[in-house]
Parts: sequence; structure tokens; C-alpha cells
Amino acid sequence: MSISAAQVKELRERTGAGMLDCKNALVKTNGDIEKAIVLLREKGLSKAAKKAGRIAAEGLVDSYIHGGRIGVLIEVNSETDFVSKTDEFKEFVRDMAMQVAASSPKYVSKEDVPEAEVEKEREILKHQVINEGKPEHIAEKIVEGKLGKFYEQICLLEQPFIREPGIKVQDLLNEKISKIGENIKIRRFVRYEVGEGLEKREEDFASEVAKQMNM
Repeated sequence: MSISAAQVKELRERTGAGMLDCKNALVKTNGDIEKAIVLLREKGLSKAAKKAGRIAAEGLVDSYIHGGRIGVLIEVNSETDFVSKTDEFKEFVRDMAMQVAASSPKYVSKEDVPEAEVEKEREILKHQVINEGKPEHIAEKIVEGKLGKFYEQICLLEQPFIREPGIKVQDLLNEKISKIGENIKIRRFVRYEVGEGLEKREEDFASEVAKQMNM
């Protein structure tokens, strides 16, 4: 199948992969751009995994304030000061700050969640499933599946990326690592919301932030 320059260009713009990698991915997927994106992401994951163990001690601390009511501070690390000064890295850090503002995660990754909290959630889910009439031996399997949703709600890396809900934040991070060529690590964040913990009128701040990101 003949692959056009326009197809290669579109795939490159959407993935950040090299021209030759894009062309080869399109050839292997018979010109299907969506399948080619998946193929390149799988390849990117492999590249990113090799870099994930490298020390990342440079980076940026960024802040994001939404409407004077939600504030986020976030630290994202890179291996070199050079990378941390690039526009692409700065944009990624800003996107992560806005992601935290919109989706309100508690932790960066699943590994950060205290085991006691996981076990408490597992017990709650197990009782729910059993109360629905499922046998206990089947309930265990169902609970493990439901824990994925639990992690998605509280872990930044497990959440759908607010700009592109079809991918997780972890997928985006892996793509950036592969494209930039350095290990990148979201180290920590803190999120503040006016009146948090107090009784108040409920508002959909997440939708407001998501709308702003898509402007």
C-alpha cells in the first residue's frame, strides 16, 4: 500500500515519532493511522522502560491557579537542566498541573498508595459484590478488576489524560520520555481548593479546568 507524505506528517504530529518510524508504522498497519499510533506507543513504551531507571534530579516546580479557587504546585524531574528549559517539557509540566487541578488525584502512582488504604477499599468492594449475590470465590476476581477504577480515581498516572481521554497520563509520560530521550518523573504535587473540608455549595471545578485546557 502506498503511504502518502500527508499521512506520515499527520502521524508524526500526533505522536512526535521520527519520520521513518511513522512511515514504517503506517506500512505495517496498511495506512490505518489509529493502529499506527498504538504501534508507535507500544514501541515508545519499550524505549521509555530503558530510561525509567535513570536518575532524574533536575526539572521544574510549576504552579497553576484556577479562578482563584483551586491551586496546584507540582514538581516534575528530568535528567538534565537543558531538557527542563525546553518548551515541550514546560508544556508537559503545565498540563500535569492542570490535570491535578481538574482530576484531584491523591497520589502519583499505584506504588504510592498505602497498603492499608488498598486493603480497606478491597474489603469494601468485596462486601458490595457479595451483597449483589456473587459467590465469594468469584467476588475476589471481580474486586481485583474494580480496583483498577479505584486507582484511576486517586492516582495521577492511572487517570485518563484530560486533553486526550483515550490515553492515560502514564502513556503520555512514556511518549515524552521516548521523544525527549531522557527519564522524566512526576515526583510530587499538592492541591488546594478553597473551602476544602468545609460544608459548601458543590461546583464542578473539574469541568471548568477541562474546558480551559481544550481552549
